[in-house]
Amino acid sequence: MATQALTRLSERMPSFFDDFLKPWNEWISKENGWNTLMNLPAVNISEHKNEYQLSVAVPGMKKGDFKLDVDGNILTISSEKEENREEKDKKFTRKEYNYSSFSRSFTLPDDVEKEKVEASYEEGILKVSLPRKEAVKNSHAKHIAVK
Repeated sequence: MATQALTRLSERMPSFFDDFLKPWNEWISKENGWNTLMNLPAVNISEHKNEYQLSVAVPGMKKGDFKLDVDGNILTISSEKEENREEKDKKFTRKEYNYSSFSRSFTLPDDVEKEKVEASYEEGILKVSLPRKEAVKNSHAKHIAVK
């Protein structure tokens, strides 16, 4: 009985250690042990008459950090970034190592001209332009009345 009350209390009230250990807790999945870091960038996808536009929020990166590949009808956007920093003082040496990576794949619609896909990076946003084929751009929607 006391254990159930304590469990309910701990579910409502976060522990001091939850915040302290948060970076490591996010790496661990309760279902299957270690899981990939849930560090996938947010993506917005919009459809326009002439193209589809993917906007990926990836601040702090450089345009050379990205790899974009189209294989068949799959677009894969990935990045790997490694940083090493070292601070030396008279009394101590501090080294920090940071590694981050992500990979996102998208199934492209059939009307995308894969040969004309372009990407640009500005102010923390990777923009991928997926031009639509001419035949699709010129097609007009038609309303069909129900008889």
